Amino acid sequence: MEITSILPEECLCLIISLTSPEDACRSAMISHAFRSVANRDEVWEKFLPSDYRSIISGSSSSSSLLSLGKKDVYFHLYFHPILIQNGTKSFQLEKKSGKKCYMMGARALSIIPEGTPAHWIWTSLQESSNRFPETAELKQVWWLNMRGVIETKILSSDTNYAVYFVFKLRKEHTTGFTQRTVGLHVHVDKIGLREVRMVSLDPLRDEPRYIRERGDGWMEIEMGAFFNNCGDDGSVEFSVWEAHTNYVKQGLIIEGIELRPKDSAS
Repeated sequence: MEITSILPEECLCLIISLTSPEDACRSAMISHAFRSVANRDEVWEKFLPSDYRSIISGSSSSSSLLSLGKKDVYFHLYFHPILIQNGTKSFQLEKKSGKKCYMMGARALSIIPEGTPAHWIWTSLQESSNRFPETAELKQVWWLNMRGVIETKILSSDTNYAVYFVFKLRKEHTTGFTQRTVGLHVHVDKIGLREVRMVSLDPLRDEPRYIRERGDGWMEIEMGAFFNNCGDDGSVEFSVWEAHTNYVKQGLIIEGIELRPKDSAS
């Protein structure tokens, strides 16, 4: 006798919603009866962040996304990052857990010095066409300084997060990053965490435990990690800097800085 003939659908629905998205997908393969329950909106709404509607409403695709079933919304947000806040940030879900992932695009960062084409230019790259309309390309500076901040209340609570600098180096006319390391700084004010790493952005020089190919045409390097239990009044600050003026720097292209649950692949 199948369990679906013993327990009411509402009870099964509650049980499955207390598991995980991965478990719900497995449940759907048991039988047709299980599939009809495991795919219900009541189940998948539990896997979505409680504020998913307000997040989606800030994107250009809000009307089409909010008209979908909850399972379709979940997998769309996993496979397709959505642009929010006028295209300066992106949001998506981690597939297995449904935890929140954010990327601050280059336009959302404070890049110093900026506004002078001799130092930085804004350009559009095909590799970032599904994410940000613009990336920042370094033309020439003597010292490097970029910063960003994000409130911890918009992240998933009680979650281990890692912060990643997402970038690439031009194949030609890149200088200043083989000779010197850069500083990666992460500071979580609520818990007093402050982490600084000195690493090379040159993939031929850096230790593989920090830098890796993302599989989307970009590289990433882990800046630091933290456990988010800060409640509603914390913030995470992060920066990339290098101030050795004996070396001119050029050829760095920045997509942004990403925060995602620790050990979640991009």
